[in-house]
Amino acid sequence: MAAVVGCIVHNNHIVFDGYISPSNDLKFSDIPTGIDGIFSVPSAGLAQILAFLGFVEIAWWPASQYDGDYGIGYFGGDIFDPEEKARKLNAEINNGRAAMMGIIGNMVAEELTGQTMYEQYAAGHFNPFNDGEGFF
Repeated sequence: MAAVVGCIVHNNHIVFDGYISPSNDLKFSDIPTGIDGIFSVPSAGLAQILAFLGFVEIAWWPASQYDGDYGIGYFGGDIFDPEEKARKLNAEINNGRAAMMGIIGNMVAEELTGQTMYEQYAAGHFNPFNDGEGFF
């Protein structure tokens, strides 16, 4: 879900002020939008991101909890009804799956058309399989 939100925010040119890498004189605004932006981030920065994600996986989210119940409750409260708890956990898992499909679809459309999501919407290209005019 964070990937989809990050893609939408970055495609609308909302970026942090300052430098992503002061030693390389690289600002956040210099990173291109879309999937090509990952290749502009210095390798040390990518290593920091991967190290942080690995730390979070090890420290807070044990890989043995396949059902999504990490024992922290639901918005500060606990759910005692097993049916309601199962329904909400399934909804959360399905929302994550939908977000993964959304970001993968966005990356595929970007590679097919050569345009970022913002450029596709601004040009009215909603279907990559036709002449690029409208929905159908």
